[in-house]
Amino acid sequence: MAPETTLPSIAKQTWLEPLEEGLQKGLAEAFKSDALRGKPVENALHGVWLGHPLHPALVGIPLGAWTVAFVLDLVEEATGERHLRRGADLAVAVGLAGAAGSAVTGLTDWKDVQGPPRRTGMVHALLNITATALYVASAVQRKRRNRGAGRALAYAGFGLSMTASWLGGHLVFSDQIGVEHKAAAEAPSDFVPVARLTDLSEGKPHRVTYQDYPMVLVREGERVFALAEICSHLGGPLSEGTVEGECIRCPWHGSLFRLEDGEVVESPATRPQSAFEARIHGDQIELRLRSNVIEATETKAKD
Repeated sequence: MAPETTLPSIAKQTWLEPLEEGLQKGLAEAFKSDALRGKPVENALHGVWLGHPLHPALVGIPLGAWTVAFVLDLVEEATGERHLRRGADLAVAVGLAGAAGSAVTGLTDWKDVQGPPRRTGMVHALLNITATALYVASAVQRKRRNRGAGRALAYAGFGLSMTASWLGGHLVFSDQIGVEHKAAAEAPSDFVPVARLTDLSEGKPHRVTYQDYPMVLVREGERVFALAEICSHLGGPLSEGTVEGECIRCPWHGSLFRLEDGEVVESPATRPQSAFEARIHGDQIELRLRSNVIEATETKAKD
């Protein structure tokens, strides 16, 4: 499959735009409904509790199960070993159960995506929906003891699911959807001056950089909080966000982070922001990466 031809072709499918906009609007309204009031359900589906997106963890269930079914069907067809049928049928059923969870979490992540990746994600979803429908039909045919039709439908579903997986890989590795976004430069591990206290307005985000590493500062009285400025979700500028009590909200997709330690309070972000210790020396604000982050990095390097 050649990305130089496939991806431009997907981008030209402008007929998908009303579907994309309508689905994203519907998902946003659903999460605001009485049934899903607040953020706990959305946070759980994004994977805040897991520390990274939940969708990739669930994707392996249908792909793994359907791969097992594919192999067992092929072997049965080639050898006539009828005892393999039960395993293949069970694998199809497990894959369908996993596909439900994968679809729900995938749509939750996709509802905040814009630009060309939104269309790629829409095609990815449509392929997966079609593949799932083929597997449902395959399960029905298997139950009716129509093995030939059941296998044929499963083969078609497997091919579509692999194509959808290829697009999913592009979304992650090329478009960096679901990947933690952070500055390429190294954060300061020792206290360094970054701004004057008089430069900061009370309760307003202020952007500073140290050797190309961007940080956002927030002054609350004589105390200063500091986080990495690039949102871990999709790279939004936190310095253009809003301070809400003890948190800061990203202006792009609404992720909410705690100023004290950078922890995620509200998704779609699942990874915390790097947090800094701040001290005031005279009129200078000095920052360094929090010691717990440094210790964790050093431990990982030793391992």
